[in-house]
Amino acid sequence: MSKQVLAGAEAEPMVYITLAAGLLLLLFGGDVLVRGAVSLAVKLEIPTLVIGLTIVAFGTSAPELVISLRSALAGSPGIAIGNVVGSNITNILLVLGLPAIIAPIALAEDGVRRSTVFMVLVSLGLAFMAMNGVISRLDGLFLFTLLVGYLAYSGFEATKANNAKAVTDELDELAPKDIKTGQIALLLGFGIVGLGFGGKMVTEGALDLAAMLGVADTAVGLTIVALGTSLPELATSLAAALRKQTGVVIGNVLGSNIFNALGIIGITSMLVPLNVSSSIINFDIWIMLAAALLMVPVAFMTRRVGRIGGALMLMAYIIYTIVVFRNGMAI
Repeated sequence: MSKQVLAGAEAEPMVYITLAAGLLLLLFGGDVLVRGAVSLAVKLEIPTLVIGLTIVAFGTSAPELVISLRSALAGSPGIAIGNVVGSNITNILLVLGLPAIIAPIALAEDGVRRSTVFMVLVSLGLAFMAMNGVISRLDGLFLFTLLVGYLAYSGFEATKANNAKAVTDELDELAPKDIKTGQIALLLGFGIVGLGFGGKMVTEGALDLAAMLGVADTAVGLTIVALGTSLPELATSLAAALRKQTGVVIGNVLGSNIFNALGIIGITSMLVPLNVSSSIINFDIWIMLAAALLMVPVAFMTRRVGRIGGALMLMAYIIYTIVVFRNGMAI
């Protein structure tokens, strides 16, 4: 047996270890950074609604942002754009579908219809921009400006609805009142370092895995990386379904998809214009739109996702993943 074959066999498990370790570091770093940032904001007496709508929202999307930025800067826009498109598909078909099998999800929360319409419009806008083959800096600025407007409007609506107490209760779990300044500094430091190293490991691991499997890096970004960065949303949704708090699930999915499209793509493309591959333009972007449009009849007509609907969504996600890998191998 040649030395090259042996070297390849030894490298194979290291690729998986690097990717898994990087994802764990990203999830750990994102969680720790959110806790540190929220604790600092509370000490500075920043209003709770502002913290909930900005720091927590951006912090929970930190893994996606780090992956997209590092991938784009490394000259792998396929992973950057694939991560967001894949995450948005994953959020609806898997993160919403799997918990619905455990407990039917009712869409009775205030603002669900409004958020659903906005998510669909954002998805349409992102698809329209992608059709040109590149998401420019100007596109990114427009997307990020929309995000700022969305956050401002959400804050206004939350104030009108007197949701401050609900936000305060959530922040109390993230930022204990007796936390010290030194502990906050450690949380921020570990969070930043974890995200930095995790992002580097995931990007390198994803590229190595794509080469090893003989698939396009876009396919890895759309599936494995997208699933990995969606794990926090999936864990939150499963826990909420087990506690029968299904309102959390739908808010989690809609908010994450809006942030991915406006925040992650917006910030990344403002720094590095993103080239969009023909495979995403011809296939994946349409699956993302179909998944988003699927939420319209659910939000406006049935007002729930039952166990059968959840099972069908999960099945669609599995089929989509298989198709993406097959298409990736054909490139």
